[in-house]
Amino acid sequence: MIFIDRFRGKVIVVTGAAQGIGRGVALRAVAEGAQVLLVDKAEFVADVAAEAGDRARAFSCDLETYDGAAAAIREAEAAFERVDILINNVGGAIRMRPFAEFEPDQIDAEIRRSLMPTLYCCHAVLPTMLRQGGGTIVNVSSNATRGIRRVPYSAAKGGINALTQSLAMEYGEAGIRVVATAPGGTQAPARIVPRNPDGDDTREQVWMADAVAQVTGSTFVKRYASLDEQIAPILFLASDEASYITGSVLPVAGGDLG
Repeated sequence: MIFIDRFRGKVIVVTGAAQGIGRGVALRAVAEGAQVLLVDKAEFVADVAAEAGDRARAFSCDLETYDGAAAAIREAEAAFERVDILINNVGGAIRMRPFAEFEPDQIDAEIRRSLMPTLYCCHAVLPTMLRQGGGTIVNVSSNATRGIRRVPYSAAKGGINALTQSLAMEYGEAGIRVVATAPGGTQAPARIVPRNPDGDDTREQVWMADAVAQVTGSTFVKRYASLDEQIAPILFLASDEASYITGSVLPVAGGDLG
């Protein structure tokens, strides 16, 4: 469902906007009246911006670095003069395996992928929102804070929950809301950029099947969400309809609280 003009006059930055949930959030935000900067490491994010129309722009950078996050916020200010809403969507487990099977560099990579882009972007946008007198940050966490075969990813998403709550408390009086959704398993089109660029070996395929069975079995409804079922709560929390909600992490996982 599209809410016409819900975001008219708002500038939104959506990270991880080239595919999946981020792509859907960006396209719907434009349809609802926003000016949107679509940010992604993948250069085909420009194709999504072109699909969105003349109120959208694309910016390609590496949000696993602070310089990339700062550059994205500068680009939004240069293009639209302000940032009303930041939606932090970058992340995703790279590997599925028992924790004892992770190599140290693989642990680091999971934290770098699923925590640091959100941490960096929150920090980078704060000066802008403080100058404006307010703003909204929506972080995309996960119910996988309780789950198997992805402990480093779970730890990263637990960090996002803590960041959401602490940042909301620290900057609430400055007019900055910070909220999060915690999606469960979601049915999405095949990724253009793969989750694990090295590919899964035979053992990892088995471990992935274990994780999928746990995710599905833990939900009350015994199925994955659709993309739309994840997009709608993110945009609700970003909107003025949620103006008295801050510091909250909303589970969107078919009853599984994570």
